[in-house]
Amino acid sequence: MNFLAHTFLSGDDDDIKIGNLMGDFIKGNLDNEQNSLINKGIINGIILHRAIDSFTDMHPVVRKSIHRLQPKYHKCAGIIVDVFYDHLLAKNFSDYSLISLPVYSQSFYRLIQERKNEMPVNIERLIHSMVTRDWFNGYATSQGIEWSLKGISQRLRFVSGIENATEDLKRDYDLYLEEFRIFFPELISYCQDILAKQQNAKI
Repeated sequence: MNFLAHTFLSGDDDDIKIGNLMGDFIKGNLDNEQNSLINKGIINGIILHRAIDSFTDMHPVVRKSIHRLQPKYHKCAGIIVDVFYDHLLAKNFSDYSLISLPVYSQSFYRLIQERKNEMPVNIERLIHSMVTRDWFNGYATSQGIEWSLKGISQRLRFVSGIENATEDLKRDYDLYLEEFRIFFPELISYCQDILAKQQNAKI
């Protein structure tokens, strides 16, 4: 899953949201000396991030989405599906949230700006771009998805062609939407169980 889904799946705990956003930027064992300086709530968010990635990678419905793209995009197919699913979440946000996407987005942007000093330095550019370009609302548009994929392709060390994948999304849109609607409620339930266990561990 991509940034919008990771954030949304964090529930209402700000520490969990921060940790989930940081997930791709914190490597290695969370018990090591460097990571021991991170507060427990943020650590729980990183744990949730990793659990989301594992659940998603192993899910048979997600693998159907990936398989459709693999002949053309090879090892980048999973990256593309992550972006496609964020688009489908953004486009259908009211199906999963009582808060509108614009209101949700601005609330999250305020949070990460207020607490950016708690996050790794190498995430600062991402935060600035996310806020100034309004990534979350952009995900709901084909132009926003194309821009996101183009940005990812520029960071890869090889020619991937993923910046053109919006055409694949348009061609098989109904298939991706059907798969997302099967998968995402299961992921929500999975994350709710993890969050409940983390909350009970605090008591």
